[in-house]
Amino acid sequence: MAIAYHLAGKDNELMSQKIFPNSTYPGAVDPYLEDGDQALQKSDPFYPSPWGTGLGDWADAYEKARDFVSQLTLLEKVNLTTGVGWEGEQCVGQVGSIPRLGFRSLCMQDSPVGVRDTDWNSVFSSGQSVAATFDRGLMYQRGYAMGQEHKGKGVTVQLGPVAGPLGRAPEGGRNWEGFSPDPYLTGVGIAQTIMGIQDAGIIACAKHYIGNEQEHFRQQPEAQSYGYNISEAISSNIDDTTMHELYLWPFADAVRAGVGSIMCSYNQVNNSYGCQNSKLLNDLLKNELGFQGFVMSDWQAQHTGSASAVAGLDMTMPGDTVFNSGDSFWGTNLTLAVINGTVPDWRLDDMATRIMAAFFKVGNTLDQPPINFDSWTLDTYGPLHASVGADNQQVNFHVDVRGDHGSIIRNIGARSTVLLKNLNNALPLSEPKFVAVIGEDAGPNVWGPNGCSDRNCDNGTLGMAWGSGSANFPYLITPDTALQAQALADGSIYQSVLDNYATSQIEALVAQAYVTSIVFVNADSGEGYISVDGNEGDRNNLTLWHSGDDLIKNVSALCNNTIVVIHSTGPTLVTDWYDSPNVTAILWAGVPGQESGNSITDILYGKVNPAARTPFTWGPTRESYGTDVLYVPNNGNDAPQDDFIEGVFIDYRAFEYQNITPIYEFGFGLSYTTFSYSNLTVVKHNVSAYTPTTGMTAAAPTLGNFSTDLSEYLFPNASFPHIWQYIYPYLNTTDAKAASADPYYGQTAAEFLPPNATDGSPQPLLPAGGAPGGNPQLYDVLYTVTCTITNNGTLDGEEVPQLYISLGGAGQPSKVLRGFERLSIDKGMSTTATFDIMRRDISNWDTVAQNWVITSEPKMVFVGSSSRDLPLSASLS
Repeated sequence: MAIAYHLAGKDNELMSQKIFPNSTYPGAVDPYLEDGDQALQKSDPFYPSPWGTGLGDWADAYEKARDFVSQLTLLEKVNLTTGVGWEGEQCVGQVGSIPRLGFRSLCMQDSPVGVRDTDWNSVFSSGQSVAATFDRGLMYQRGYAMGQEHKGKGVTVQLGPVAGPLGRAPEGGRNWEGFSPDPYLTGVGIAQTIMGIQDAGIIACAKHYIGNEQEHFRQQPEAQSYGYNISEAISSNIDDTTMHELYLWPFADAVRAGVGSIMCSYNQVNNSYGCQNSKLLNDLLKNELGFQGFVMSDWQAQHTGSASAVAGLDMTMPGDTVFNSGDSFWGTNLTLAVINGTVPDWRLDDMATRIMAAFFKVGNTLDQPPINFDSWTLDTYGPLHASVGADNQQVNFHVDVRGDHGSIIRNIGARSTVLLKNLNNALPLSEPKFVAVIGEDAGPNVWGPNGCSDRNCDNGTLGMAWGSGSANFPYLITPDTALQAQALADGSIYQSVLDNYATSQIEALVAQAYVTSIVFVNADSGEGYISVDGNEGDRNNLTLWHSGDDLIKNVSALCNNTIVVIHSTGPTLVTDWYDSPNVTAILWAGVPGQESGNSITDILYGKVNPAARTPFTWGPTRESYGTDVLYVPNNGNDAPQDDFIEGVFIDYRAFEYQNITPIYEFGFGLSYTTFSYSNLTVVKHNVSAYTPTTGMTAAAPTLGNFSTDLSEYLFPNASFPHIWQYIYPYLNTTDAKAASADPYYGQTAAEFLPPNATDGSPQPLLPAGGAPGGNPQLYDVLYTVTCTITNNGTLDGEEVPQLYISLGGAGQPSKVLRGFERLSIDKGMSTTATFDIMRRDISNWDTVAQNWVITSEPKMVFVGSSSRDLPLSASLS
């Protein structure tokens, strides 16, 4: 039934860190010893796993959770924490049910853009696209609508939103699922999305925690399937400052927003797997950030049993060690581990309490609607247990959960489209005489919008990228369809060529008189289990796909009014053609979802005045970013070592530090009108001095007793149905070693678990902790900044003022984003932009004090329309 329940993790002492002498970045970690031999970074152990206390607004949820968990038997608690196995039931992940109390199984379901693997659902714009809106309201609205759809399907936990990857490498395959390589923008995006999802009654799951910045080598079996001979997953080696100031930042916002669950990632961090890394889970997440919800593993990201339990993992997904194996690190083995004292009973109680607290916090009751879809088939009838084809019944009820969400998706698609160039007011279009649309990206996938499983191709327009973050389109409005409808309504001539390689036909079309050519191009990426055109999740380069760059150059050589629309999962190289006078306009339309064609038509024809901002930097070369995917293993057959030697200097921070001028800077975007900035004021507030959190926790609570008689935990009698490969909490024999299928069974916890791993006595509070999101005084408002913004143009429009702060001091970025608003301003009118600056916004992480500090270096505030267009500035006294 189960194997290897107690294997210890790799939580080892952190090596002493030195400055890497050859790095172009300050404060980078040196991965080498004095003798030149590579020393792999280690992760500092932290035990015991903190127990949830109901901090912040979690008190009521914890009261309900403890009342519920106190009624559970040991087997029921184990059932609540252990997945039933891959394809075990209807959702991509489910834990066991508790029929005795009327509690149906929790349903975990992708994805961050819609309900995966079902029908009658919507496909929303990507996280990266909605980040480009710089609009908190739209971020929330999208999250709430997605939550409604998951709720309507019977889902309990939506597996999203995403802050890992953050976007360290522009080629990163899953960057589109997240928001932005800027931690502040991602923090706002993930928090607003979480609040929307959870207000709809669904538990949000922030993922992938943490350092999951590329697809290559994230899983050893996956890498081996591509021919890479490695024994362990990649290790993201991240120093303490970089962790806090960059990668952990948005997860702090997620925790402060009340996120119910967090998914630990496949990769290792400092050579300890993310789902058994006690530094990450126990120390940073549950202690410092005060996370009160539960940690679930990514699918097959659990590598140990008891070691992962004491390191802070609360739920294992999908439950089996390997898909459809029937073996589990938990299930039977967790039952045994608690009985024999390897895992303390308070730790299991805490796992169950955290899960149920998240369940109650979003407004759930035990009377949950049934799961009305099946991840493994779109047929109405099929096996309830798809892994073995058992229990045939109606599994799909085809419930339509879309509501009016198409209009929301269309609006977000338009308001996330970034106008990068608009020469001589080429846009907006107004009843053009002759419209020629060129490119495969304007048209349909000839196999249908869902013709490629998990969108594992790049055929037709890019409305959604590939992987588990995908969902089934109910329809996909292509640009060709929408633009043709607009042209016909205008009386324009409209013709399109939807083959990038139909060179003679394209040339004949665009060379005609009065033609406005609109060229659609794309660049795709996705999750690592899928390779498309040799791109193993991550993009191999930053060029456009299907010879898109050549297509643009060929068209613009013949047509002096060429408009380029880019659908992509991140930046592409535009250096060879962006400044051509014949390329009159360039738009980045991201990954817009099902209303793609309508959204871009709304922008091109001025029905929506663009105001979006690019959520990443467009560099002149691939090398200008200073970071890249590690494509080749660099540590022999052992775990590849990805040293984040650039520290906090990614994206615009790196460009400014290296004095490289981007093509289009972070935060840049044009409008069909113009704005001016004036009257900057800074008001300082009187707040109390920052006080480190002190004191001790209460002892770990235990909720109920259990017997140590193994005969009481045997599988029920023959009348109880047994499903092959299904993960149960029961024992199949009273011989504990035989039941565990673990050859090492019999060792005591002291022999293989780290010191203090089972200690349930009161523990000291961390100075930087004290509340969800960290020390509550980090969120005190120290300054309020205002300025006047005037619409000087001839059209009503929207503007996105951005606030940046220079923290001063050696080794710091020249400035970092710390505020933004999206404002609607009618022509000739002015409005006031207001920004609150919190203590956290002007603090740095002190590695010695293990706390946030405001350094003595002078601080400056800048306000403007992009990271490099900041006309207003003032000092912060």
